[in-house]
Amino acid sequence: MAKKNASGDKKQPADQIKVISENRKARFEYEVLDTLECGIMLQGSEVKSLRMGKVSLDEAYGRVKGNELWLVNCEIAEYNQATIWNHVPKRPRQLLVHKRELLKFAHKAKEKGLTLIPLKLYFNARGFAKVLMGLCRGKKLHDKRETMKKADVKRDIARAMRRR
Repeated sequence: MAKKNASGDKKQPADQIKVISENRKARFEYEVLDTLECGIMLQGSEVKSLRMGKVSLDEAYGRVKGNELWLVNCEIAEYNQATIWNHVPKRPRQLLVHKRELLKFAHKAKEKGLTLIPLKLYFNARGFAKVLMGLCRGKKLHDKRETMKKADVKRDIARAMRRR
């Protein structure tokens, strides 16, 4: 049984989560304000491809259509052994979230002009594919420069500490 943290939420042990793909560019291009863990509806050949790590989140984004959340432009490569039962690599995939979470995120995204971006795709401890969606605001050029400066300083400090 998963242990509960101080707030009472169940937490997955980090060693049981298998990260498939991470959208590192999103953290540079966008300021992440909030995150939401979503399930994803997949076909069998898509799951096989994910287990092989053949996925790209670079151009993907979330879209709210009606009362549903969709992952658009996420490319999951075809699985070679699936032959005629293969999937379409860039098809929209439905994300599974609770209605109240969807309403909260959709309201924030519409009201403030924010974007839903997939930050990470992984298999949880039970083996289900999950997507970590981020509610993001685009960074300006000066914000990106600031991020690069902080990363350089952090890297320099780490180098200096290793030398001692």
